[in-house]
Amino acid sequence: MSLNDNFKYLHIGLPEDVLRLKTFGDFAGADLAIERHLRSPNTPTALKSCLTVQREMMARLSTDYPLTREEAIALAKSAAPDFTAEEFDALVEAGRVDWIYIEGVPHYFDRWFDSLCKTDASFAARAGVSQLGADGSSAAGENGEPRLDRAMRLMRENGQMSARIRCRASVRLKDETFRKGELVRAYLPLPCACGAQNDIRIEKITPEPAHISPENAPQRVVFWEERMEENHEFSVEFSYVRTAVYTDLSHPQYGAERPAFYLEEQPPHILFTPYLRALAEELTNGMEEPLEKARKLYDFVTLNVKYSYVRPYFGLENIAENCARNLVGDCGIMALLFITLCRCAGVPARWESGWKAEPGFCGAHDWTQFYAAPYGWLYADPSFGAGAAREGNEVRRTFYFGNLDCYRMSSNTAFQSDFDVPMKHWRADPYDNQVGEMELSSRGLRYEEFERTKEVLEFTEL
Repeated sequence: MSLNDNFKYLHIGLPEDVLRLKTFGDFAGADLAIERHLRSPNTPTALKSCLTVQREMMARLSTDYPLTREEAIALAKSAAPDFTAEEFDALVEAGRVDWIYIEGVPHYFDRWFDSLCKTDASFAARAGVSQLGADGSSAAGENGEPRLDRAMRLMRENGQMSARIRCRASVRLKDETFRKGELVRAYLPLPCACGAQNDIRIEKITPEPAHISPENAPQRVVFWEERMEENHEFSVEFSYVRTAVYTDLSHPQYGAERPAFYLEEQPPHILFTPYLRALAEELTNGMEEPLEKARKLYDFVTLNVKYSYVRPYFGLENIAENCARNLVGDCGIMALLFITLCRCAGVPARWESGWKAEPGFCGAHDWTQFYAAPYGWLYADPSFGAGAAREGNEVRRTFYFGNLDCYRMSSNTAFQSDFDVPMKHWRADPYDNQVGEMELSSRGLRYEEFERTKEVLEFTEL
């Protein structure tokens, strides 16, 4: 069993002695308590797996929450000089600033102000920043028409929209991480074969790779293994054709097919907890058609969950239920809640992810598919729907139930799947791969230890 297989047991939870210490932020004390449990012959194997993951999670939390109250306020004031301490305290009290205890003292998420600007136009204006991003916020297109609205119009008029997209991605050790003569393994995402993507071409790879995954790999990568004598980047250029076909659900059709696939739980995050079962039942009570169930669940997520940046997924627990309780999350969190609620309600649903790839912008992004006869697999993008709801664009919100635009690059068709050349140590993201991974012979690298780039080089509508 690889280290990353231990995540399947994360949902077991912590013994009380460890939980108390972790909640208070005494991570050193919690680590000692975990060591006692791991050494005990009475600790079940599954619990040991959970504790092994929790130990590594706690080792990363201080990096994710580095700011004291004073530092968090100073961060906001550097962008918006009129920001006040009183405002900060009110935002914390309202639950709009993510924080944890470290040694009993509140410490704050390093991207809390970015998240605030992303979701609140008044703060974005004060800070002088754009609200564009991977939740579908508007970007200007031709003649001032928002790009996504133009895509919707063209798809309705023509039945589809296609583009050939050429991209480049790279990873590189930070200079302070590099050690001459050390074995380095690197991974970068590649476009995979899926219903909306074809004619995939690997245009350029530097240096020569050790392995390229087949196009149908659930998490497709290019892989290098090298004993490095000097620091350099690993890079790949690729192109593909992306076709978004329009599905009109304004006059829905229904079929009798009720397939049994993609209905299972997938610990630790796709779990049919009592709360999620009750929520799915409440939202879909009296409904029989999978399409209408999925629509109701999509409405719940897009109209209630507020977009927020979050710490790396490595440190998250019980993602779907926590999203349903707290009603905040990013694109992947919204996607996991939608998938879990669909499966609870008997609607097959699955994960897809990669990039939002459009002229002038490239960002990591996650979305979903659900199955409803007679259509088969349909797309749903809950965070794009939530972004449209925030802008008051109901037409666009409903479009992303059943449809996607063509500004995408799919590299992952499964959540929590290993690479076909598995990493030997902890992944930076054990569930998905959008920006690349690196590891040394002795350990996996965290995001702060290596540099990552991704860009759209060419975008040609067909």
